[in-house]
Formats: sequence, C-alpha cells, structure tokens
Amino acid sequence: MNKKLTALFALIIILAFIGYMIYDASSGPKKADVTDELNDSVIADSWMIDTAYKVTSGELTSVTASFDGVIFLGGDTFLESLDSSLHTLWNVNPGVRITALAVSGDTIYASTVETIMLFSKDGKRISEWGPYESGSIITSVSANSGLVAFADAGNKMVYILKNNGELVSMAGLQGENFVIPSPYFDVALSEDHMYAANTGKHRLETWNHTGRYESQFGEPGTAPGSFCGCCNPAHFALVPEGFVTAEKGINRIKLLDRTGAFIEFVSNDNDFVPSVPLDVAAAGSKIYAANKADSTLYIFIHK
Repeated sequence: MNKKLTALFALIIILAFIGYMIYDASSGPKKADVTDELNDSVIADSWMIDTAYKVTSGELTSVTASFDGVIFLGGDTFLESLDSSLHTLWNVNPGVRITALAVSGDTIYASTVETIMLFSKDGKRISEWGPYESGSIITSVSANSGLVAFADAGNKMVYILKNNGELVSMAGLQGENFVIPSPYFDVALSEDHMYAANTGKHRLETWNHTGRYESQFGEPGTAPGSFCGCCNPAHFALVPEGFVTAEKGINRIKLLDRTGAFIEFVSNDNDFVPSVPLDVAAAGSKIYAANKADSTLYIFIHK
C-alpha cells in the first residue's frame, strides 16, 4: 500500500511539473530587464524618423537647434540656418570646416579645429576666439546663458569660458584625466553643471563650472544602457529626461535618465554606417541627428 502511495505521489509531482512547463512556455516571453546583457533587437525603437533633409552645400558635420524651432547645420564649407519647415533662412561659407555647433540666445557658436567662431542668428560673423593650446582638436562646443564650454580632444581638456571669451576654468587637469583615444569628445552645459564624455572610459561625467569633478555613470557592454566598443558615447546632448547619446560601432541613439539608466531607443534598428556616429541635438519634442556618412539631417519624433 505504501509503495502504491509513493508511486502515486511521484506521478502527481511529475504531472505538476509538466503542467508548469507547458504553462510557462505558453505564457510568452517575460519583459526584458534592460540592465542585463540583452540583444538590442528585443527592444523596439520608441522614436521614428519624421523627416530626412539632404544637405547639398557640402559634407554635414554638426547640428544644433534653438527652442523656437530654428535649426543650424555646420559642415566642411558651410554654416546654414533652417526654419522649422526646413526652408533655408541663410547659408554662409565660414572659410573653414565646422566641427561642432551650439546656440544660446542670439549667438551661434561654431567650433573649428583650433578656434570658436561667433555668429548672429541672421548669419553675420561677430567674433572669433583662439587659437588656444598647441595641438588643439576642438570637437565640441556648448553654451548656456552665461558660459561657453569646448572640448579639446588633442589636449584632452575641457575649457569653460565666460560668454565674452574670458577663461573661467579647465577640466581634465592632472589627476582627473580624460581618456580620449580618437577625436570623439563631447561636452554639454546646463545652468548648473558641465557634462563631458570620457570616451576611453565609456562614461559620462558631471563637473561643476569651476572645473571640479563630481560624479559619473556608464560602463562598457552591449546592453542597452551600456556603451559598446571604442570611444563612446561619441556624441550626446541634454534633454529634459536626462541625455540623448549616440554611439559608433553599434550605431544607436538612445535616451538615458540623469542617473544613466536606460529609458528607450531613439534609433537602434537602422541602416546607419556603424563606424560613423551621428551628431545629436534636441529642442522641443524633436531630436536632430546629423549624419556625416550621407550628409543628411534626420529629425526624430516620438511614436
């Protein structure tokens, strides 16, 4: 009798286990934890391309936009302004390649390899700052209401200036070095902080305006919230949620919150050239991405 009960009990356990396996298989995949090393393809893009604007003036290198919807594009032989309907307001030849753009108030800041050029919003050249240190490779410029910052990949430094060009501070001095293996080195200013991409360490860093390091986030990897390959994040910009970042190697654009936690993909399922990251900017409800590979501005809106 005991043997029969034991056998019956074992059969019940086996049937229960088989039933659980059938239920588990039929209930579908569970929601992905974005902190794990996941295949990006399991997470769909939350944004879509609304418009693709083909630049015909030359090779497109950079983009910025003001909150009134005016867009500014820089390239190898041009600086161009577009209205929100993508009609050209003006186009000038600065005589040198533009490496990055920023706009604050009525002033456009256009970096070259060695200098920062200032333009009015109607395209008139106001001034030029620099050259600075020998061996400079200026790769990024940013501005807020009172300050301008630029990143120098050649000397691995970030310079913070008053909006009259006077030096305020420098970040990246001895003991707090930036590791910059290639000329991808982005910077962004808020009213309270300076953010810089320490690309060789696969992270974004927070500094104050006096050049004092405060915090960091980021790690290497292929997970949605990580930075894969060399020299990432190659580009980034501030958004209300936190940051929009662009990578090379795996050419993807994504949103992260202020702590670096992954929010969503702007563009992961794309045909962009893997080795050519897109320069990004944000204004209003749109994200702008300048693709040097095809000299096209892509404007993303949320689905």
